[in-house]
Amino acid sequence: MLRRFFFIALVGLGALASRADALELVMVERQGCSYCVSWKETIGPAYPQTEMGKFAPLRMVDIKDTLGGDIQYKGRILFTPTFVLVSDGREIGRIEGHPGDHFFWGMLEKLLRESAGYNGQG
Repeated sequence: MLRRFFFIALVGLGALASRADALELVMVERQGCSYCVSWKETIGPAYPQTEMGKFAPLRMVDIKDTLGGDIQYKGRILFTPTFVLVSDGREIGRIEGHPGDHFFWGMLEKLLRESAGYNGQG
C-alpha cells in the first residue's frame, strides 16, 4: 500500500513538472483497466528514472478527460492504455495498448526518435 502511494505521489509531482515542458508522454487510462495496472506495476516505477522518461515526462489522464482537455489529439482514443506523445499540447504520435514490458521500451524509443528527435540522451 505504501509503495502504491509513493508511486502515485511521484506521478503527481511528475505531472506538475511536465506541464511546464514542451514534450510529455501522456498515458490515457481507465479505471479497472488491467493492462494499465500492469504497466504501472512493471514499468511505471522505472519510467521517470530512464533517459526516455526524462526526455518525455509522464502524465496520466483518464479517458473521460480526453475530450475538451488541454491536449489536441489526432483522433479519438478507444483503448487503454494509450500512450500519446505530446509536444506543445499537440499529439505527435501514440502507442495503443500495452504490448508487454520488452516491446514497450522499443516501441517508445522508436516513437521518440521518429517523432521528437530523441537521440538516446535524456
